This record gives sequence, structure tokens and C-alpha cells, in this order.
Amino acid sequence: MRKKPGRLRRFLSLNQHRKRWGARRHAAAEHDLAELKATMIDAGDPVQTRGSAKSIDLHLQNLRTEFSGQSALLLYHAELIVLIRRDHNLAETYQKFRTLWMAEGKFLREKLNIRWLVSATDTFAAHDSDMAVRAVAMMTSAVVNTVKMYESERYLTDTLDTTMTPTHVEDVQHRLIPLFEGMSCFTVGTDDTLRNMVWRMEPFMALDPVGPIFQEIWARLQINDTAFARFKAQHKRDKTSWWDEA
Repeated sequence: MRKKPGRLRRFLSLNQHRKRWGARRHAAAEHDLAELKATMIDAGDPVQTRGSAKSIDLHLQNLRTEFSGQSALLLYHAELIVLIRRDHNLAETYQKFRTLWMAEGKFLREKLNIRWLVSATDTFAAHDSDMAVRAVAMMTSAVVNTVKMYESERYLTDTLDTTMTPTHVEDVQHRLIPLFEGMSCFTVGTDDTLRNMVWRMEPFMALDPVGPIFQEIWARLQINDTAFARFKAQHKRDKTSWWDEA
């Protein structure tokens, strides 16, 4: 695996400098969070970005379109992440990002989609001074990226139909089905693996500001089209359920 570029290499990279050109214009202004929260972005029909333009001006304009129809506070959050990833006044910009989450975490958790919640946890994992915060943030990102990988595989292998084979469901009730390295198949309908995992995760979900993000994402993974939701639909034993009823 290629090593992550160090500070010196990034400093000497023309591409990195090009990505930061113009960042000062976007970072200079002080923002009233309440005013941003109440302001709606009007930039036409929203279009989700894919990747990032080298020009920070163009990239932020694209993000403005992505957040069209939503609160300007969400766009501000995205702008801070962009500035952090482009190493613009890193300590100061990260402090603004952290302050935003401490002040408006509930709103951000409710309004941001999983993509941007994970962008937030990636940012905490990379830059926070508290290793406990970084660990919970990394845990969150790892869970979501694991879901992203296997759900991508479903599309790429044209296996979108996840209907379980009844004979296989019955089989796992009565015998161990090996997977790899001592791992065995989840016992559909009764298994306590996820319930026990959630019990272990709960203390981490209490750690501000990242724990509640983890909790929010975990809840959404139980209702979106994921393996968690699909196994939840087949679960029959109440005492081993791993989700909270809405």
C-alpha cells in the first residue's frame, strides 16, 4: 500500500498549493451560526458532487448547488471540511469545525445525510487532539465504509436481489456454517452478535461530539437498504434485537 504523503511532500506539491489557491477568500469572514441556520440556499436544482475540482472556487460553487434548498449552515459545514482537507490554516479552521459541532450538533445530525456525517467523522478522526474522539470517529467511518464496500459489490456483481434461500436459513439454525478464519455464518432470526455489539458500542455513543453522530448513523443503517436492515426484517427473538424502535 502506498504510504500517506508526509507534511514536507504535501508542502512541496504544486497540486496541493493549487488546491489551496483562493482559500483565504472563503475563510476570512466570521459567521453568525444562527443566521446561517435560518438562511436557505437557492442555487437551482441540487446536484450531488462527485470528487472535487482542483479550483477551490469551483468546488465550493458545486457544493453550493449540492446544498440548494437546504440550510446555509450545512454548506458552511461542508466548506470547513474542504478548507481542512486542503490544509488551509488547519488549526484555526479545525477549531471552527469543532465549535460548530459543539454548538449545532443536534441540527447537523438531523439534517446531514450519511455521506456528510461520515465526512465529519473522518475529519474528527484525522485532526482532533483527543484520541478517544478520534477513535470513536474512526469506528464510525469504518462501519459505514464497510457497508459501502459490500453494498457496492452487490451492484457490481449484479446481486441486488437479497432474498434469503429458505433452506439456507433453516440450515444455520442447526449447524455451524464456516465463513473464513474461524468465522461462522450469522444465525438468522435469533443471533445475539449484533445485540452484544450494540451494548459494547453504547458507551462510545455517549462521547461528544462524535458519539451521537455514531448513534445517528447506526440508527439509519437499520432502516436503509443494508444488511443490518435486511437481517432485522428476519429477526424473531425479541431479547436479541439490536435496534431501538422509533
